[in-house]
Amino acid sequence: MTEREYNECVNDYADNVFRFIVKNLRHEEDARDIVQTAFEKMWRNRDTVDNDKCKSYLFTVAYNQMIDHIRKVKRVQLKDTFNAEAKVHSYQVNDMKKNLHEALNRLSDTQKSLVLLKDYEGYSYEEIGQIMGLNESQVKVYLHRARLTLRNYLVSPENVM
Repeated sequence: MTEREYNECVNDYADNVFRFIVKNLRHEEDARDIVQTAFEKMWRNRDTVDNDKCKSYLFTVAYNQMIDHIRKVKRVQLKDTFNAEAKVHSYQVNDMKKNLHEALNRLSDTQKSLVLLKDYEGYSYEEIGQIMGLNESQVKVYLHRARLTLRNYLVSPENVM
């Protein structure tokens, strides 16, 4: 990958990668750090990165950085997470956007990433498999289960508007 190709990749995919990471983390500063690290790694490995696969490489690196970040944060703030989840169940929300965010947050990290990559970013099953290190069949099964979980939550009587 040449310097020009690298710059084109940055221009073409920076917003998409940032949007994907920030939707998962819901924290802009952490998302910026992860995206910057992903671009830095791609720059350092530009001699081995195929320009035709720079998008997949970039999302894969960013996804792995995000998972590492999530694991690190969970180790530190596990108790706070349980308290926050208990508070979420204590009130009803009639705002559809909040309901959707709650539904997404009920998914595992893998399921949430799959839904965002497929339904929000529009990636193919093959591309998602490359990014997340899964085969195409696993992507389809996990995505189906995630969508069932979302549907069951969103159509429950307390969430229907």
